[in-house]
Amino acid sequence: MRDVIQKVIRAEAEAKSLVEAARAQANNILSDARKKAEELMASARREARAEAERLVEVAREMAEREKQELLARAKAEIKAQVRLDEATTQCAVEGIVRCVCGQHNPAQATPP
Repeated sequence: MRDVIQKVIRAEAEAKSLVEAARAQANNILSDARKKAEELMASARREARAEAERLVEVAREMAEREKQELLARAKAEIKAQVRLDEATTQCAVEGIVRCVCGQHNPAQATPP
């Protein structure tokens, strides 16, 4: 009977040892899986950030091109709409010169 009890105790100790080893192995597997998941998440974040930055840069470039096109069209429209003939331009220049020189009254201007 004593032999049987000792065998049962040894079997229980061996089973306990096997269970502890299995738990340790499971913990190692779980730890490795968590590390791998964290690495994958970090990699996915880096890739997503890089893609977002690339998309923002593309959008910025497109917006800049569109701005330049709009400015060119506006410039062309303004140039087409605003036409000064030589007499009007000369009159405007003379008025500016009189104003800058302090001769606000056109009657005071001296002919060139």
